[in-house]
Amino acid sequence: MSSLDEVAKRDEWRCWVCDEPVDAGMSVNDPRGASVDARTADRKAKLAERLAHRACNSRKGAVKIVIAWPDRLNVIEPAPLLTVAERLERKGGRELVARCPSRKDAQEAADWLADRFTRLVPGLPVTTTVEPGGGQFLVALSTGRR
Repeated sequence: MSSLDEVAKRDEWRCWVCDEPVDAGMSVNDPRGASVDARTADRKAKLAERLAHRACNSRKGAVKIVIAWPDRLNVIEPAPLLTVAERLERKGGRELVARCPSRKDAQEAADWLADRFTRLVPGLPVTTTVEPGGGQFLVALSTGRR
């Protein structure tokens, strides 16, 4: 098992669950303090441990984690990102993750996804595409076959 400092530095002191900064000076006993989340249930995962706030780490044991899409994005029927991340990590390929009313909205969502996935699944090279279809714009994530 890696030390908290090693995991935190690798994850740039950001919680993988909520994507908010983790304060290095906060007590590990505080709900906003740092903790290491061990991914023991997923033996195929490339990273065994990730940084999380103590509260985020504790909550995920009781309820299924939902990685929230920001309210500022105008997306319709956004896909559950943790499910998408697990599938892409396991099988690779391409997934449609959202519909947007305009190309601008779709590009903003695609840019946010590309950034978010660098922290959600570090080391998994994903690309985003925006494609017109049916009077709307589709946002897709792709990675090579695993």
